[in-house]
Amino acid sequence: MTIIMVIMSPQQPFALIYDAAVKDHLRAVDVKYHSLIRDTIEEQLLVEPDTETGNRKPLKRPVVFEATWELRFGPQNRFRIFYDVDRERWEVHILALGEKHKNRLTIGGEKVEL
Repeated sequence: MTIIMVIMSPQQPFALIYDAAVKDHLRAVDVKYHSLIRDTIEEQLLVEPDTETGNRKPLKRPVVFEATWELRFGPQNRFRIFYDVDRERWEVHILALGEKHKNRLTIGGEKVEL
């Protein structure tokens, strides 16, 4: 009988660094979504934030706040987190929080052109 034992080392989590403006962006979002936003950021960006998924994609060019990645989530994928990853320092820089309604993106209550 052969026993195979797999030992998995936990991945080092990334530090989440929030730009000061994100606090203002959050104020423009209904309070009932704040815990969803916090939980999703922690779930999606602490480990492998630069791995592409269905809702996490690199931007073709830095668009909003010079972000290089976008995370989409929430009801009808209405929320957008724009961020950048620093692999050398194990940091995720969260640069902006937006809300998408149809073809309009607002950040901090202001319409943003993409």
